[in-house]
Amino acid sequence: MQQHLHRGAASTQRKKTDETLNASWEDLRAFLLCTRHQSFRNAAEVLGLTGTTLMRKIDRLEHELGCKLFIRDQSGLSLSDEGRSLLFDVEQMERLSFSIFRRASLSTDAHGSVRVAVTEGPGNFWILPRLIDFQKTYRRIMVELNCAMEQADVSRLEADISIQFARPTNPDVIVTKLGRLHIYGFVSEAYRDAYGLPASLADLKNHRIIKQHGMQLDETGYARILGLESLDGIVGISTNSSVAVLYAVERGAGVGFLPTSAIALGAPLVPIDLGINYHMDLWLTYHKEFRNSDRHKIVIEWLKRIFDPKAHACFRDEFIHPLDLVPLMAQARETVGFDEYVAPKPA
Repeated sequence: MQQHLHRGAASTQRKKTDETLNASWEDLRAFLLCTRHQSFRNAAEVLGLTGTTLMRKIDRLEHELGCKLFIRDQSGLSLSDEGRSLLFDVEQMERLSFSIFRRASLSTDAHGSVRVAVTEGPGNFWILPRLIDFQKTYRRIMVELNCAMEQADVSRLEADISIQFARPTNPDVIVTKLGRLHIYGFVSEAYRDAYGLPASLADLKNHRIIKQHGMQLDETGYARILGLESLDGIVGISTNSSVAVLYAVERGAGVGFLPTSAIALGAPLVPIDLGINYHMDLWLTYHKEFRNSDRHKIVIEWLKRIFDPKAHACFRDEFIHPLDLVPLMAQARETVGFDEYVAPKPA
């Protein structure tokens, strides 16, 4: 009887310890996100929690460790000396846990899922139409395509493969430049007929701009690139969606900035020659442990092929005027053009 009580007490103690460890790891992950975002509100959005719940997690962690991890003021969160000491160990824990899950997901067979993260425009308008044909050939590979403005970190298992504008510096990831995305100003034919085209950058003040914002887009970028002190009174619509920008431009809402390939792929738009040649490089990145995975290698080579600047002139380093791209991309327009992406007419 006494042995049974001891075993029961030991079992209860182990259960409590396991529960504490589980809770502590969730709190440590919350600590990492607070550190990276320097804000309870932004970190809470990523975790899908309320700000109050997240603050309770951090309070509990600080109580368990017996020290303050953050200095909290109006400018946001900054690490205390104890927080900086803890950060290295927690990041090591995170890296080790990701390595375990990454190895568990690897397979020498060309079947299973591959998670690809990409910004919304290239994802919806370039990758997705070609993914349909890819799936017909590779029936046993499921590509999970995540299209969002937020950049995915492959080192933290947010995706297996990422296509992004910022070049990663993590030594654990393999990085390849896919090509260059050139951005140009466009309006619809209806807008041109009603309001004319801006004759210069200074003339933009007399027009309406459709502005795209997001985590990878500098809030002051538009004014800086356009050489304007401010966009006050000029912006008619501000959105985080490149699809929404295309829709709004098509429907005559104003001047929008889109990839030069827009009209080459069939969008009914008019380019505006303002002397702006803005571009962003596209980087393909994946963790080095995936280089020996058959299904990942197939998807990586396929992505390199569909973004090949030699085959698709819109991704070349040198700028090509949108009108000059039209004959160079006739085949792409014929096979996966914008014919099926025409925005619906407003009610």
